[in-house]
Order: sequence, then structure tokens, then C-alpha cells
Amino acid sequence: MESINKIAVLYGGSSGEREVSIESGKRVFDAIIELGYESKKFDINDIDDLHALINFDFIFIALHGEEGESGALQKRLESIGIPYTGSNAESCSHSWNKSISKNLIRKNGMKTPDSIQINNSLSFKRSYEDIPFDHFFIKPSMDGSSVNIFEIKNKDEYKETLEKLNTLNGPFILEEAIKFKEYTVTIIGDLVLPPIEIKTVNSFYDYDAKYISNDTDLVEANYGDEWVNNIKNFAKNSYQALGCSGWARVDILENSDGDFYFLELNSSPGMTSHSCVPKSGEFMGLSYNEVVQKIIDASIA
Repeated sequence: MESINKIAVLYGGSSGEREVSIESGKRVFDAIIELGYESKKFDINDIDDLHALINFDFIFIALHGEEGESGALQKRLESIGIPYTGSNAESCSHSWNKSISKNLIRKNGMKTPDSIQINNSLSFKRSYEDIPFDHFFIKPSMDGSSVNIFEIKNKDEYKETLEKLNTLNGPFILEEAIKFKEYTVTIIGDLVLPPIEIKTVNSFYDYDAKYISNDTDLVEANYGDEWVNNIKNFAKNSYQALGCSGWARVDILENSDGDFYFLELNSSPGMTSHSCVPKSGEFMGLSYNEVVQKIIDASIA
């Protein structure tokens, strides 16, 4: 394609991840300006009204949640012929829906925690005794940033969660807990960045641990060359199983036997001061701006 001069940064939106997206968008925008491009930020409220973007050469999607990650925005951008960061519409829709992505992972021979689909949270009444897991999570089938995610370890917690769940409208999944270690692996084009181990004082890597707490440690995970190679391959195979391209972040669990489990894939990962993608870049000597440039390059390759 012709050289890129003008880049629009899409951010904000109306999802539960709006505040995260605002910070991501501002940081990405600053980086793009410092890299020498012309740029403008757009706080997107209506993905069907994108005519203001037609004079831009390229779109950097820093829009999280359904508006930026479900595939609807990507489909709209494809229809008007503007290239953008990340995977195509179909791949985004597959990764956004946790039930679909987990099924694709299983079909490709990889592990993911066992789960039960909850089609309608308003009417879900399953008894605690009928749940096949002693320790599990209930979370939206289509959402991110640990919004409306509940950890359940006993009957009382399940009862309290069910009351909350029955006030939330939408599909959820009930997912077996794999509690040992949690990692995240960033992929940009053909480059698999160093894996990060997530260490939090919270019960799990919730919204507070991701974006607010200063007690969350994101450390380079290195348990030997073979281990690093294995987790990178697991992440890349997951990325390919969902048909992804450009960039993404793959969240992975490890049990006490050393088995890896796919948790989810983020097609438009956070780029805030607390985010894992720029942190992973730091581990291989990349500045924030260099990471942004690599994302742009990988998305137009």
C-alpha cells in the first residue's frame, strides 16, 4: 500500500472499558505524533458513522470492549476500505466470544478450562450441587478487562453471585478455575514477545489489579529455554487457531503439572501505563513508541 502519513486513533466508546480505552488512546496518540505521523483522536460513540475517517491513511484501534473488539468496527472499516490495526472482522468476532474461541482452541488440540454456557443470565437458576467444579468463575461471554467477573469457592459465594447475575442481561460462561500461575503473551506480526507472569495480591487478576493497583507485578517469565519456547508456541498456535493477524495478546493459565490452558485472546489489548503489551516490549528493549510502530508495521504487512 502507499506510505502512511495520517493515522486516526479510535478510543473511548461506551463500554465498561471506556476509561481504560481513553488512557490507551491518549498514550497511543502521543506516541504516533512523536513518531512523526499526522494524527487525530476520535472518541467513538457510533461505529456506523465513520465518514470522518475517510481522509486518513490508517486507523489505530485503541477502542476496547464490544465496539472495538467484536468485529463490527472492523467490518465497517473494511466496507469503506481503510486499513486498521489488528485482526479482520471474522477473527475478532471469534476471539470476542469466549465460547466460540474456546471451542476453536479445543478443535485445534489445545487445552482451555472446562466451562458451561449460560445463555441468559436473567433466568439462570442452576443449583450449586449441579456445578461440576469446586472452584470456578462466572464471567460474560463477550466482555473484557475483568468486568462483571465473579470468583466462587463455596455455596454462599455462589448464592450471592447468582443474585447479582440475575440482574445482568446477557450470555455468560461458568468456567473451571485453574489456580497456579497466570501469564500473558503478546504477538506482533511474526514476533512473539517475552511472556509475562502476572503476580497480584488480589484473589485474581481483576479490574483493580489490571488498571489501578500498584501492587500488581508484571515480571518476565523465564523458567528455562524449553519452557519459554513451549509457552510462546502455545500462544502462537492459539493466535493462529483464531485466525488472528497484526497483533494480539494471549492470556494463558498453567496448572501445577505444567500444563498450559488458553484463557482468552485480546484483539485490541490495553496500551495504558499498567498494560502488559508495552511492559513485554520493555523486556526486549523496546520503547513504548517502538512497540506502537511495530504494531502499525505488522498491520500493513
